[in-house]
Amino acid sequence: MYDMTRQPSIAAALVLLLSAPFAHAIDNAPVNALQSAVAARPAAVNAPAAFANTASLKVDDYKETDVWGRIRSGYAIPDISNNLVERHVRSYSAKPDYMARISGRASLYLFHVVQELEKRGMPTELALLPVIESAFNPQALSTASAAGLWQFVPGTGKDYDLKQNMFKDERRGVLASTDAALTYLQRLYTMFGDWQLALAAYNWGEGNVQKAIKKNQALGKPTDFESLADLMPAETRNYVPKLQAVKNIVANPSQYNVTLPVIDNQPYFTTVDKTSDIDLAIAAQLAEMSVDEFKALNPQFKRPVITGDDRTKILLPQKNAEKFHLNLAQWGQALSTWTTHKITGAKESITSLASKFGTTPEVIRQANNIPMQTRLKAGSTILVPKTSASVGNDIAENIVDSAVMALEADRGEPRKSKATAASNSRISRNTNSRRKHR
Repeated sequence: MYDMTRQPSIAAALVLLLSAPFAHAIDNAPVNALQSAVAARPAAVNAPAAFANTASLKVDDYKETDVWGRIRSGYAIPDISNNLVERHVRSYSAKPDYMARISGRASLYLFHVVQELEKRGMPTELALLPVIESAFNPQALSTASAAGLWQFVPGTGKDYDLKQNMFKDERRGVLASTDAALTYLQRLYTMFGDWQLALAAYNWGEGNVQKAIKKNQALGKPTDFESLADLMPAETRNYVPKLQAVKNIVANPSQYNVTLPVIDNQPYFTTVDKTSDIDLAIAAQLAEMSVDEFKALNPQFKRPVITGDDRTKILLPQKNAEKFHLNLAQWGQALSTWTTHKITGAKESITSLASKFGTTPEVIRQANNIPMQTRLKAGSTILVPKTSASVGNDIAENIVDSAVMALEADRGEPRKSKATAASNSRISRNTNSRRKHR
């Protein structure tokens, strides 16, 4: 997703034209077993297009037994039909394995997204937008540094209060990013009064859409999405047709020989309050989940320890949340094994820090995502194992908010002086040669 100033990303334009997701991320989110195809139901297109604050709706209020049917029943954006839509329908329907992977990942998040859309009175086909943005991979990262299900770039993320620090990136968090994305889409709809133009602005930036509208107005031309398409970059020109294509397939999957996994019309996850710092691995252990499964619901946490105050939420499947509480009540060990350390000078190497905190350089590098052949600059804050003096202490909130880590190339020891080099030219030449290849 673009902020109002950034230029279109060529990589993003290709996201769903390829057989693999547009993302530099591991595809490891748990996927529900594929079941029989969902029965085709006609799309309801008469739902109100405008959004409004409505009372929270209960699952029992719906006759639909799965989330796909619930999405169909809330379609409200006017359809478009053109060659681009047909092209993308063929592209998606020709890749059943890819669609199955996306649907499997979506099964973790779709109920929540649909519920939030309904609370706001927004068209439910917007729940399909992450198919276009991220292939429903919360770890997706674009070449323009857009992250998460909804692909927020850093600047727009900050505009919508998504925290981004050394310990977490809420652009990836399911709850925070969904709330921000829907708020942004509402704002764009208010601005343009048209969902297709709002979607174009979500991708291209509202300023660019406004300029295109003014250009057509000056020429006496219409200002709907299709009339403006020729003024848009290829990515945006394809953006709404891609969503229309996915919408068509979900409306009648059997028509396109696509099988969608049944996604029960009930919450997949619940929230658990965090009361103190807890290692991510320990949280997964208490919930009796693998670390990969835990990260699929909690991708915002960037370090091996989950920090923050009681406003920090952990998402768990309902049955695992019950296990978490039971196991936590019986846990007799420390919940967190990490604390922070601030680098004061060049003498503090990763090797010396590992020795000081009773661990290995590899553990410190891995915990802090420090590449090989780099070293820490003074002023950097890193995670280190707790010592006996810090066992009971959480990482302070001001450290969480302000911690930074700066790296530089590790070139080893400084070069020898010319006099020393002259007295030992052979060794000096060999040493310099090795440096050139680092």
